Amino acid sequence: MKLRNKINLYTTVMFICLLILITSAIYLSFSRMMLDSELERTAAEARQAISGINDSGASGPSKELLKAYVPVNGMLLIVKADGSKGPAAVAPGQQGLYDLQAEFYQNEQQRIVEYNGVPHAFVSIPVVLNDGEVASLQVTESLEQTEKVLRTLRAVLVAVTVIAMIPVVISSRLLGNLITRPITSMIATMRDIQGSGHFKRIPLPRESKDELYQMGDTFNKMMELLEINYEKQGQFISNASHELKTPLTVIESYASLLKRRGREQPELFEESVQAIHSEAIRMKELTEQLLLLARHDEQWKVEWEELNLAGVVDELVRSFRKAYHRDINLETEEEVRIRTDAQKFRQLFYILMDNARKYSEDTIEVKVTKTPQYGVVEVLDRGIGIPAADLDKIFDRFYRVDKARTRKTGGFGLGLSLAKEIADAMAAKIQMESIEGYGTKAKILLPLSNQKDREGISSKAT
Repeated sequence: MKLRNKINLYTTVMFICLLILITSAIYLSFSRMMLDSELERTAAEARQAISGINDSGASGPSKELLKAYVPVNGMLLIVKADGSKGPAAVAPGQQGLYDLQAEFYQNEQQRIVEYNGVPHAFVSIPVVLNDGEVASLQVTESLEQTEKVLRTLRAVLVAVTVIAMIPVVISSRLLGNLITRPITSMIATMRDIQGSGHFKRIPLPRESKDELYQMGDTFNKMMELLEINYEKQGQFISNASHELKTPLTVIESYASLLKRRGREQPELFEESVQAIHSEAIRMKELTEQLLLLARHDEQWKVEWEELNLAGVVDELVRSFRKAYHRDINLETEEEVRIRTDAQKFRQLFYILMDNARKYSEDTIEVKVTKTPQYGVVEVLDRGIGIPAADLDKIFDRFYRVDKARTRKTGGFGLGLSLAKEIADAMAAKIQMESIEGYGTKAKILLPLSNQKDREGISSKAT
């Protein structure tokens, strides 16, 4: 069953049940009130008859005396202690009441009885006659008029219930349409996306604060995010394929060359092995970086510790000097205590230092300072720099400012993207400043260990 039909069915049944309960409660309350009122009136008539009998002074009530107090639509009857019937007075048209079986009651009785399908008020009151005999005076009065009123009330309530069902059914259908319209539109949009392969949005007629509008707005934002990620994924796959295609082509070419002439020409053998080895290393580095970017949810488990930033940077700079035989000037102001992941910081620092090494031949300058909130590491190179128009794109995967220099530098355009992910994981910031033709300055901002909100930063990053 469709959701629209379920809403229609459930709301209709619920409202109908509610209407039936309300009308039933109204009818039962009103009928009970009317019957109790008639019963009290009959009891009052019986007491009035007893008072008149006692005031008459006769030794016993006569039929003529009872006629003076008989109800218009009922019977007045004296029942003796042995259960036998005494004098009685019956209103015209109610002769059948006298044929009912009589019973003596020692206590006062008041109840509604039914005779020939018509409710009657029955009242029995013990009485001591003037001759000392104990009897009960019983009054039975037809409530046919009351029953007609109640019958009319039943018909009115049933009619009202039936008429009220019409707007209930209509409103439940409108409610079902209102609730399911965004869902139906969402389903249709997703089917269009599935069929056409193009991301679409559902129309939102007006801005509202209700949940249906929020659901549609959330769906559109999700589609926008999926479209962006889809485009990035396509670009990522295209670039990755292109980057892998080149070394594979080189390896295949040199392998074919070795197969044809490698045994006869030793110098060709050495050249081919060197080229294949170099391209294999490039493929390994690219694959490792791709895996890091693809598995960052598992990789970026930050282990927080307090470090002396100046000491760590000094150690890293000395290692970098020995590994690449480059001139690096290090300048530190004072001891800077930070709270970070040492391994992740080393990885981040090496990425920035490697970029400075690749794109400049001059001395690399490294400076450690601090602000009221952050410990700052600056890496400055005197290389070719980055155009201002490209600064906001340098953290995109596979993006390179100068595509032609890839072979020379060996870069894949993944380093800064990886650095950005590492920095986000350890609650750090990366800032890039560059002037084309003059060089680039990269800054790493790390939270100081005395920051009050470091626990919040830690929980957020982990």
